[in-house]
Amino acid sequence: MSRRAVILSAVPVSTALCRYVQPGDFVVACDAGYRNAERLDLRPDLIVGDFDSAPQPKTEHETIVLPHVKDDTDTQYAAHWLLEHGYDEIALLGALGGARLEHTLANLATGLYLAKNGVNVLLANERSELRYLVPDRELILQRRDWKYLSLFPMEGRLTGVCIRGAFYPLENAVLTADYPLGVSNEFTADTAQLQCSGGCGLVVLTRDDA
Repeated sequence: MSRRAVILSAVPVSTALCRYVQPGDFVVACDAGYRNAERLDLRPDLIVGDFDSAPQPKTEHETIVLPHVKDDTDTQYAAHWLLEHGYDEIALLGALGGARLEHTLANLATGLYLAKNGVNVLLANERSELRYLVPDRELILQRRDWKYLSLFPMEGRLTGVCIRGAFYPLENAVLTADYPLGVSNEFTADTAQLQCSGGCGLVVLTRDDA
C-alpha cells in the first residue's frame, strides 16, 4: 500500500490544487509553505525550514528548524525526510513559479531525486502537472482536461523513447537536451503511454485555458 505525502513549498497555491491532497496524506510545509497550509486549511504534520522567507510560526505542529548555511534547500530536506520514512507517492505544491526561478529549477532537481529513488512524484500548479519518466517503468497518462503533453530529457540524453496515444508518436527514439523535439505533443486517445530505456525525462501536462 502506498504511503502518500504532500510537500507545500513557498509559491502561493490556490484552492484548486486541493485536488492533489487526499485524506490521510502526510503534509510537510517548507518554510513559507506553512502559509499555503493556512490558505488551504490544511494541518501540516511537519514544518521544516530555515525561515529565511517567513518568520518561524508559533505552532504546536512538529517543527524542524534548519541552519541557514546548508547544502539542502528546505524542499530537498523534506524530500530526504519523506524518503527515509518510507513515503513512495509525493506531490509537490507551491514548487513552481514565483519570483525565484532558481528555486523552480532546484525543485525540479528534487523531483528527479525522488523519482530516481522509486517515488511516484508530481509537481503541479494551476495550469500544469509535471511527472518524471524513468527507465523501464511505463508512465500511463490520463488525458482528462490536458491539452499538451511535452517530454524533456533531464540528464542530457533520453534513449529508447516510446510515446503512444499522442499526435507525434515515437518508437525507440533518442531525445537530447539541446533540441526540444518532445515539446507540445497532444493526446489522441484517452490515455498516452510513455517509456524510455535510458536517462530520465520530465513530462509536462498543460491545459489550454486561452
